[in-house]
Amino acid sequence: MKKIAIYGQYLQDDSLSTITSVLEQLQLRDCKVYIEQDYVALIGNKVELNIAGTFKSLDTSYDLMISIGGDGTILRAVSYIGKLNIPVMGINTGRLGFLATLQSEELELAFTLLFNKKYRLSKRSLITATSQHSENHLAPDNFALNEVTVSRQNTTSMIQIETHLNGELLTSYWADGLIVSTPTGSTGYSLSCGGPVITPDTEALVITPIAPHNLNARPLVIPDDTVITVKVMGRENEFLASLDNRIASYPDETEITLKKADFTIDLIELEHVSFIKTIRHKLLWGEDKRN
Repeated sequence: MKKIAIYGQYLQDDSLSTITSVLEQLQLRDCKVYIEQDYVALIGNKVELNIAGTFKSLDTSYDLMISIGGDGTILRAVSYIGKLNIPVMGINTGRLGFLATLQSEELELAFTLLFNKKYRLSKRSLITATSQHSENHLAPDNFALNEVTVSRQNTTSMIQIETHLNGELLTSYWADGLIVSTPTGSTGYSLSCGGPVITPDTEALVITPIAPHNLNARPLVIPDDTVITVKVMGRENEFLASLDNRIASYPDETEITLKKADFTIDLIELEHVSFIKTIRHKLLWGEDKRN
């Protein structure tokens, strides 16, 4: 790994020391380091940046992307990668961190394991969203690692979300919105709305209503080769559709088609990290004193 991209969104309290440590570790290994240009502007002269350059977009010449921040930062980083097959390693300077699992205090160990190839690639599935309104969420950037969500806009009234699976009517949800989540996204917005936790290698999607008015509406797990179509109707002229943290508005009654993407995102998991360990730690499983 010789050509490395670094991406971040914000400067947290410990971000500057983390950036310094990352650069030191990469310089020790003679890597060419490029930092996303807006992140460089944010850093300014707070850190001495001995780097090869900056980037606005990526290409296949990069060997690795390092995301510095929380899970939201990784979701933004993934939008730069798309189908390029560049693996991502997340260093957590945020809060919960289901995706950005490496802590700042373990960077020396992390890079030693990384460059000694003591890691595995966790291949994460994605969802694509298409509609007749091509001005919104244009391909090839119309994908989400966590979830696609449709929700109400500028109203306190619920919306109706007519939902079909492989062309067959499932139901019309009366709710504030609807989440269609990947296994990766099952620990995100879907989980906070009552959805299940799903291991990343499970070939499934989760449909989770947001504050449904029909109280018998429950999260539904479906095969990930299912084609989902949703049509939103409400009192407003438009509704919102978000792909992870990228959001756009659509005219009422626009039909959106959701399906599994034909590519994956590779997250680096070092040998001492696993999804099971992460959820046990983050969700405090096993903290019962009886254990």
